[in-house]
Amino acid sequence: MRFIIDGDGSPVKNEVIQLAQKFQLPVVIVTSVDHFTNKEYPPHVSFIYVDKGADRADYRIVKEIQREDWVITQDYGLASLVLGKQARVFHHSGKEYTAANIDELLTQRFMGAQLRKAGKRTKGPKPFTLQDREHFTEVMTENLKEAKANN
Repeated sequence: MRFIIDGDGSPVKNEVIQLAQKFQLPVVIVTSVDHFTNKEYPPHVSFIYVDKGADRADYRIVKEIQREDWVITQDYGLASLVLGKQARVFHHSGKEYTAANIDELLTQRFMGAQLRKAGKRTKGPKPFTLQDREHFTEVMTENLKEAKANN
């Protein structure tokens, strides 16, 4: 089991890295070369850099994913592809994408795009707060404990 992070826009990289260290799991961060870093990371963290371009990181994540992996992304399209490979997928809010909710989320995304295309304004995401980070960590900790107990 690994964490794979859709790294270009994830606000919870540090939280995932800390959780992974606590539960002794590797982390793979897939991100564009635009976000290359020389920052030192713990040994359980690795990076996969992809070329610039729409969906390049998503395609690489789909290629890399294994059934027992957990993916962190806010991209509904990527989530639907990962679910097809039977991995678990989580939003940075802590909400898990599932076969039961992904169709509704994709429909909402489509409807928002149609509204924007028609010149309507739609709300963007709220700023990510410390409270949001704490909630994510709590939810993921519970999921990890449950997964460990079931293995």
